[in-house]
Amino acid sequence: MEQLTNIVNSINAVVWSNIFVGACLLLGLMFSFKTNFVQVRQLKEMIRLLFDTKSSEQGISSFQALTVSLSGRIGTSNIVGVAIAIAFGGPGAIFWMWMIAFLGASSTFIESTLGQIYKVEQNGQYRGGPAYYIEKGLKMKWYGLVFSIFTLVAMTLFLPGIQANSIVEGLNNAFNIPKLYSAIGLVMLLSAIIFGGVKKIGRVAEIIVPFMGIAYIIVALIVIGVNYKEIPTTFNLIFTSAFGINEALSGILGYTITLGVRRGLYSNEVGQGSVSHPAAAAEVSHPAKQGLVQAFSVYIDTLFVCTATAFMILTTKSYSVYQNGNIDNGSISGFGLMDGIEVGTKYTQSAVETVFPNLGAGFVAVALFFFAFTTIMAYYYMAETNVAYISKNSNVNKKILYFTLRISLLVSVLIFAINGSDLAWGLGDIGVGVMAWLNTVAIILLAKPALLALKDYETQRKEDKEPTFDPKALGIENADFWENKL
Repeated sequence: MEQLTNIVNSINAVVWSNIFVGACLLLGLMFSFKTNFVQVRQLKEMIRLLFDTKSSEQGISSFQALTVSLSGRIGTSNIVGVAIAIAFGGPGAIFWMWMIAFLGASSTFIESTLGQIYKVEQNGQYRGGPAYYIEKGLKMKWYGLVFSIFTLVAMTLFLPGIQANSIVEGLNNAFNIPKLYSAIGLVMLLSAIIFGGVKKIGRVAEIIVPFMGIAYIIVALIVIGVNYKEIPTTFNLIFTSAFGINEALSGILGYTITLGVRRGLYSNEVGQGSVSHPAAAAEVSHPAKQGLVQAFSVYIDTLFVCTATAFMILTTKSYSVYQNGNIDNGSISGFGLMDGIEVGTKYTQSAVETVFPNLGAGFVAVALFFFAFTTIMAYYYMAETNVAYISKNSNVNKKILYFTLRISLLVSVLIFAINGSDLAWGLGDIGVGVMAWLNTVAIILLAKPALLALKDYETQRKEDKEPTFDPKALGIENADFWENKL
């Protein structure tokens, strides 16, 4: 296991090079300018569209698509990932999480709108995502197949392990529940939902995600409110360490930026293409609607939930910062009070415990359970969509394929839930990184249809119309679903 972990870490060093981190930031900046900062200009419209509840036999509602995508976003990274970023990248990592969220919201608009433009109706359900828009928009079926195969492996075998491991660790820390028991219970609950298909996933997500998200934010606001005097100091610490100005933290600037961007991407899934899967499933009258809704979901994930976790940890000083990203070197004195405490969930649990003694650990464990559980549900849906893409022209029995997929995911959850988290995080980083590499190239080459859709949507709104979509009028080819609706 240790040798495998070392191999995985070596691969990550290549996947998550400084070139890629810089490219992610530049991509978000480029799309921000190309869309005239749609993430700011259309903020009011985003909020208006959030609560569209129109659905159909083939598609889920816009709100359900939002909650499914948030299920994939709001997970372990919002609690454990933030703690890891602070521990090894310092408080300044939070600034870079904010930056990738703000700039990346424009990238999310592009990929989600593309998911809608090139979606298809397949076996009575709406399907879409990078593989579909790569094939139909770029006319590169081989590239779509490569993305689809890798996404299927990542969503089935790599990424669920992080969520499962965090769930059992949190329950073990808070309630001393044996990891094996938690893992078996988790598999049983997941089975009951994923065997019900996308409609059931959407119904569960629209109940759990808003409830748990609001409860978590309320508790965070109470903890931060009790420590309100530390808020100015916390902001100062974040900004000074983000640029290496803080002398004590300047030595880890590289980790600060890399971990901030990596954990930000892992949390809000900007550029990966994953959110375009549920975006494509939504029943809407114009593709830009889901683009705007999904762009706002980046804010919900990073600017609300991740920031809530960060400020709980930082204002209560429930953390340590480790030099050179190596815990063996010891912590930098004067930053945090958590020397010797395992990095991860316990940081957040300790922060809540400062205000809610004997309750904080349990609350965080429960929040982590729901966040991570719904994330695994979302991973299954994305994996299922790519199975549908790969097998769309095959005569193989789809029920057998979906059954095999479900069993594979459940086995992956069981294995990684009770094994070391280092390997799970390493594999998850590879999954996120390679998906982002492949999708980034695709949306750079295929941004024009999404930009045309945005302009068309804004023009119709200015004319006080309920926007509808005519791809032929915009010169967009192969948007068969929308052409058939005309």
